[in-house]
Amino acid sequence: MQLDFTSRELTIKLVYYGPALSGKTTNLQSLHRFADDQARGRLMTLETRDDRTLFFDLLPLRFKGEGDLSLRLKLFTVPGQVIHASTRRLVLQGADGIAFIGDSQIAETQNNASAFLDLKENLKANGLQMREIPLVIQFNKRDLPNVRTDEELAQLAARGREPVFSAVATQGQGVLETFMALLHLTWASLDAVHDLRSKFKIDPKAFLNEVLAGMHSTATIDEMLNRSLGGNFEARRKEQPG
Repeated sequence: MQLDFTSRELTIKLVYYGPALSGKTTNLQSLHRFADDQARGRLMTLETRDDRTLFFDLLPLRFKGEGDLSLRLKLFTVPGQVIHASTRRLVLQGADGIAFIGDSQIAETQNNASAFLDLKENLKANGLQMREIPLVIQFNKRDLPNVRTDEELAQLAARGREPVFSAVATQGQGVLETFMALLHLTWASLDAVHDLRSKFKIDPKAFLNEVLAGMHSTATIDEMLNRSLGGNFEARRKEQPG
């Protein structure tokens, strides 16, 4: 998090992590299409030399809250290939929240697990523990054959604290839900540490609903959150130990 008191601007960094070709870039491209022209910046990419996966995407989105504060969101993806471990570690530095994008195909189960372990190790290398940072999980590519069943994903969601969403990112399904849940958790985490609500007189729910409106959505933040697998987003998180 970066806070510029002169310009009254808060910058939050969100990172989309996951195995190669799971749909991280597609999520950002969809968010870019959703966003209001006045809110979104230019979607920038830097391609690797060895294949079509991107080193990172940077998608700055700007929103004005009810209080005297502007929110600037910087969204990044990391390259999924094993050889780019150092780049993933670098992009994770300073992250305020993480969306883990998994591939729903059964054949990708091991790649999902390896990428999740890689995330844990890279967070540790940056001096963080998994439970210390807001994290949302998305299972993408639900439209393909030979994917894990809805029941399997619901069971996975029930066992963990992290909210889990299903998605078809190429069609925009589940993309906004994942993003808003991550922003919700990240804002709550930063507010708990920095007391943003009192300092800037911003109501979190009103602010998040304004972000949603800037993404051309008529849904409320509560409706978005409760589209997580298992529903009842807040209640289910509070039931989990720790």
